[in-house]
Amino acid sequence: MTSRPVIFSLRAGRQLAKLLHYIERESGAERANTFVESIVAYCRGLSTFPERGTRRDDLVSGLRVIGYRRRVTIAFTIEQAGVVIQGIFYGGQDYEAALSDEGGE
Repeated sequence: MTSRPVIFSLRAGRQLAKLLHYIERESGAERANTFVESIVAYCRGLSTFPERGTRRDDLVSGLRVIGYRRRVTIAFTIEQAGVVIQGIFYGGQDYEAALSDEGGE
């Protein structure tokens, strides 16, 4: 089975950092680190079978979204360079608006 590299966009990296800081404030550093690390591990798991999730070509060509632990929506594309994590949206954030409006978070 071939695998593809998983690449986090700048947006996704910023979103993970914001999520980490939010959970640190609310629940402590250990819980925050554990949760964010589990999201990253889940994303890295897309390397072996990236054709998961729901296609959302209506927002961005080739976009797929997948849920994680009922609180996180991960948006990604499959590109020649690998699986690109386009965004990580927590707690009901409006990923549709953020992704259809270039540069939104």
